[in-house]
Amino acid sequence: MNMTNYTPGNHPDLPPPAGTVGPMHWLRSNLFSSPANIIVTLIVLWVLYKLLPPMVDWFFLDSVLTGNNRKECAAQGDGACWAFIAERFKLFVYGYYPEHLRWRIDLTVVLLAVAIAAVLWDRFPARKYGFYYALAFPFIAAWLLVGGAGLEPVPTSDFGGVMLTLVVGVTGIAFSLPLGILLALGRQSELPVIRIFCVTFIEFIRGVPLITLLFIASTMLSYFLPPGTTFDLLMRVLIMVVLFSAAYLAEVIRGGLQALPQGQKEAAEALGLNYWQSVRFIILPQALKISIPGIVNTFIGLYKDTTLVSIIQLMDPIGIGKQSLASSEWFGLSTEVYLFVAIFFFISCFGMSRYSLYLENKLNTEHKH
Repeated sequence: MNMTNYTPGNHPDLPPPAGTVGPMHWLRSNLFSSPANIIVTLIVLWVLYKLLPPMVDWFFLDSVLTGNNRKECAAQGDGACWAFIAERFKLFVYGYYPEHLRWRIDLTVVLLAVAIAAVLWDRFPARKYGFYYALAFPFIAAWLLVGGAGLEPVPTSDFGGVMLTLVVGVTGIAFSLPLGILLALGRQSELPVIRIFCVTFIEFIRGVPLITLLFIASTMLSYFLPPGTTFDLLMRVLIMVVLFSAAYLAEVIRGGLQALPQGQKEAAEALGLNYWQSVRFIILPQALKISIPGIVNTFIGLYKDTTLVSIIQLMDPIGIGKQSLASSEWFGLSTEVYLFVAIFFFISCFGMSRYSLYLENKLNTEHKH
């Protein structure tokens, strides 16, 4: 034992006891901390032992990567027929967008990445101007994808695959957040007309399934339009998706607003701030910080709900997969299709959830000194 005497304040930091850190400590604390925990851990390990080897064999070791039809896949191995996904990969990504114009989709994805970085990355160069660019991006993307004003027009009926999912998901996220904020503020307004309108809208939208709204957009809406009027189906779907998501976001944000102490509003009034100044600089930033988990959860739910557009004959990845499976060459490979789509959505949603946790930790000031 080291018996060296140190003057007060000069004692060196010593390493923690061996049993309180490291992998063994983590295992004892999380997997073997009690008899019940030990039993559950052993059961899970046994299930994984039984399921993982055949899954790895089917997914990787015995899978087939090349082939022109299901019979060729079956002749090469008993695993997954990824040759089907490889053969239809461009269709899954671009849908039926004209092949010679697909550079416009690629450019839009690059511009989307820049817009996301401008919003989410603190060290983005000239971030102030990056915000302005991010606000303009939806309109730039619409011009690139749909065409017009110098670009060859492309009908939205050619949109499909992952590209369609991104169009619906990003549009819903980008436009529903500001609309949800306005609805949340309107629901707490002291003006009865505004409050009643916002409450009615939110409760109606939340009380109707999204698939019903999509059916209304695709079929019934045309009955309410003047004869001979055409309204693009994708545009109708985007409007319904934005309204649906905004109603749920409004309730999430309202929860954040109600969680703020009344003293925050009184302090804003004492500083001489008017309503919009207090909302912008004091109330809304704190409410959004509180609401981050709920907001991201709503975004993830909206992003996954984009698969519902396949029911109204829009060709998202699931719609593309179902149509491809109707071919006699690839009939019966639905497992591969759904796994491919599931992996795509998992990567996207996992990324959103990780950023949400990062943002929560970054903005958490309660335990910072």
